[in-house]
Amino acid sequence: METDHNLVEKAKTGDHNAFSELVLRHQKSLLRLAFRVLGDFESAQDVVQESLFKAHQKLGSFEGRSAFKSWIFQITLNTAKNKLRGRRPEIVEIDKLPVTDGIDIEGDLMRDDLRMTMQTEIAKLPQKQRAALNLRIFDDLSFAEIAEVMECPYDTAKANYRHALIKLRHRLSETLQRDGWKRKHETRIEIDA
Repeated sequence: METDHNLVEKAKTGDHNAFSELVLRHQKSLLRLAFRVLGDFESAQDVVQESLFKAHQKLGSFEGRSAFKSWIFQITLNTAKNKLRGRRPEIVEIDKLPVTDGIDIEGDLMRDDLRMTMQTEIAKLPQKQRAALNLRIFDDLSFAEIAEVMECPYDTAKANYRHALIKLRHRLSETLQRDGWKRKHETRIEIDA
């Protein structure tokens, strides 16, 4: 299997197959990143497509001082943040929401409630902490890669991640206790710092 670096060098010479291979390797991770920032799959797809187009156009200026993965993640993160700034809030009509016939409706509702609580609390984190948390947990990037994507020192990336975990643990604990989650459902939430 060729390295990203080799594929980038080939793509710079006009090898479209090399760039296609880079796209295949990274598009799922880029889609997850964009989705976590935007919360909308269709918008996330648009952002990934736009990011890949930008990367293809700017490939000649990519010097290889960082990993291609970090570079393309940075482009995608910035594109998603720009799209988020220009977005107006959406209004969802309750009668258009899908209704499911699940056997374990109560369990599904509890999981959905917990998932929504987590998403809400993650969304409340400061942007840099939220980005570090998402890149580390969902994209499995190293702190060095996170530092490259976020354009900050290694220690800052690590600190943002740690502060995000601490705040998230505290906020989830308060929210779940306030809402009676632990007493009602005897569930324990733990996040390793």
